[in-house]
Amino acid sequence: MKTPALASLLLLSPALVLAQQEVDRASTSPTPTNSQLERVSVTRQQTDTDLRRRQPVAKQLYGRDELDKYGDTQLSDVLKRLPGINVSGGQLRMRGLGGAYTQILVNGEPAPPGFSLDNLNPAQVERLEVSKAPTADQSAQAIAGTLNIILKDAPRVVQKDLRLGVSYANEKPVVGGSFTYGDRIVGGLGLVLPISFFQWDMRNEASSDRLRDFGATHLTSEGFDHSYGRGINISPRLNWKLGDDETLTMQGFFVRNRFRNTGESDTQVLASTPGKSVLPVSVLDSTRNRGSFAANRVNLQYNNRFGEDRRIELRAGTGSGGADFNFNLFGRNAAGLPVIERITTGDNSNRNTTLSGKYSQYAGEAHTITVGSEIERRTRDEVRRTTEHDLVTNVIKDLLPGQEGQPFNATITRTAVYGQDEWEISKQWSAYLGVRHEEIKTVSRGVGSEFNNTSKVTTPVLHLNFKPDPKGRDMVRASLTRSYKAADMQQLIARTTINADYPARGDDAASNTQTTPDRIGNPNLKPELATGLDVAWESYLPAGGMFSVGVFHRRISGLVRNALMLENHPSWADKARWVAMPINLSKATTQGLELEVKGRAGELFPGLFEPATALSLRASLNLYRSSVADIPGPDNRLEGQQPWQFNFGADYRFKSLPLSVGFSGQIAPKYTVQQTALLSQSSLPARSFDAFAMLQLSPKDSLRVATSGQFQPTQGTRVTITGLPDYNLNERKPVAWWSVNWEHKF
Repeated sequence: MKTPALASLLLLSPALVLAQQEVDRASTSPTPTNSQLERVSVTRQQTDTDLRRRQPVAKQLYGRDELDKYGDTQLSDVLKRLPGINVSGGQLRMRGLGGAYTQILVNGEPAPPGFSLDNLNPAQVERLEVSKAPTADQSAQAIAGTLNIILKDAPRVVQKDLRLGVSYANEKPVVGGSFTYGDRIVGGLGLVLPISFFQWDMRNEASSDRLRDFGATHLTSEGFDHSYGRGINISPRLNWKLGDDETLTMQGFFVRNRFRNTGESDTQVLASTPGKSVLPVSVLDSTRNRGSFAANRVNLQYNNRFGEDRRIELRAGTGSGGADFNFNLFGRNAAGLPVIERITTGDNSNRNTTLSGKYSQYAGEAHTITVGSEIERRTRDEVRRTTEHDLVTNVIKDLLPGQEGQPFNATITRTAVYGQDEWEISKQWSAYLGVRHEEIKTVSRGVGSEFNNTSKVTTPVLHLNFKPDPKGRDMVRASLTRSYKAADMQQLIARTTINADYPARGDDAASNTQTTPDRIGNPNLKPELATGLDVAWESYLPAGGMFSVGVFHRRISGLVRNALMLENHPSWADKARWVAMPINLSKATTQGLELEVKGRAGELFPGLFEPATALSLRASLNLYRSSVADIPGPDNRLEGQQPWQFNFGADYRFKSLPLSVGFSGQIAPKYTVQQTALLSQSSLPARSFDAFAMLQLSPKDSLRVATSGQFQPTQGTRVTITGLPDYNLNERKPVAWWSVNWEHKF
């Protein structure tokens, strides 16, 4: 038992009260006779920690205990409590890096376009797999790591679960629920049908403070944004066991939701300079946005084992989906008279088809060789339009003439081939060697979006595992890998997005500033390439606890950043405009230290707690550093990467009552990112506290009360320009959730 090592980690975390519940279950099988004592067999159910230890590469697994603990209805709420993960604005971030740095898979395949973690109920998920380094059989678009969401599989016995809940965060409560039916129908047929529906209703108070026009204009605003809507998702799965070694699986995934957003903003002009200030057209604004999102996908998978040493897996899938929105801004002047109405409409549709196959074979007694290939074709059709109605002159015009309302499309073709070898070198050493070649070709057609972009990346990977004691539980893992980040569609499309605070054309046309630039894509972007080294020591304790310490380093080339440039004669404006455009800037490095501990309190602190104490603890501390070569320090870090993150939690099960309670907390500090030589952005500190209490009413019924997002401070960002007094501060005050959930097992 490595108690000193565990204690040293806990000293790094002064707020330690942590935990993931790890329950030892015993089953007895008595065989009574008149002349013999009963024979008792004691077994322990495999936990997520046990499964993690047996993985051939470094991977964290989270099953039903973690998914069900707080009664969450959105998968994003589960993820934010996991070590090294945070969710910001609906985006998943691993190792402090968001956007396309983190890969999201559903059953091992890329998530559908527009997929949001808020649209998936944890009740539909079998388990979560978190990998920090890529493998050859999955796309290497994972510089920060990969989240693989495994949907529910058909159960071995009949399963009928009903969950109903009520949540509250704003003016009125919302309802949600799920029903899961699973059974082995006849012979080798198995079915699981999870259905869930959800609602949301959230309101945030928002404010801003802006100094612009080279210090000539000072504006403040107060207001709110209110988001509400409803949705449903279904993920049926059918397993057909054709023979002892042959199976056919069909997996469906269907999501629908409708959303509404309303908001108000009251702007005050604190100071202005005649001839230098560009005052807003309206100061009393109300906004309304409504729309819908849909995603449909069906996958077919065939598995066959030929004898003892050969396996084949074939997959085919097709999907479709899309979204639409209608955004309306209605503005009044200081006297309350209508002056402007701006309407933005848009819709898009997506279709995709995938084919893949892999073949595995044992080679001797120590090697398992796997080869495979994939092809995916995805098409997207989109149209957007923004019009302005001057309510004073009654003139209606397009914000960007010649482009507004013009459709454009894109076709993305991704192909890949790979090979890998899982090598059992000895009882102490094992290795995973692989190489993957992936090509992504993007072709777009439409006004302002005519381009072809092709990226080809070869990514070798090497994973090593070493057991100091062949019969022990401790393990050292090391990985040397190549990964990459491909440019997304919005970064490639060379259409201009205008900052409407500064009119681009007409008598009131004005030049914008560095803090309020227009935006344009860059069809010549190349993928970012990263070479990574990961080393971790994992110690697994006898009763199911674990302690790990790891370090990582990524060396990135072709880093994409938004560059500010002044266009003196832009085609879309009558005056000079500042424009932000993504470019392959330079090189960057990022590295970090990752500490994690979890287990029963009696195992972690035997001198303080009895072994039978039903208290589980967990904590993780993640330290991050990064630097971008062509940007001056000291804050030239990768965008959005916080210096550190601390997660902690604890669960306790009462002996005298059928009651379990627990809590979880997350803390991150304020930090600044020097985005360019002139532009910097500061993010306010973040913290959150969640808690739950679960009462087991009967063997089939349970009641769970939970709260999420308590003690959150004001969140926001402050953008400043070096050498200028201009800044833009945006803040919002998030609201906590309360929920009550009832679960019944039929």
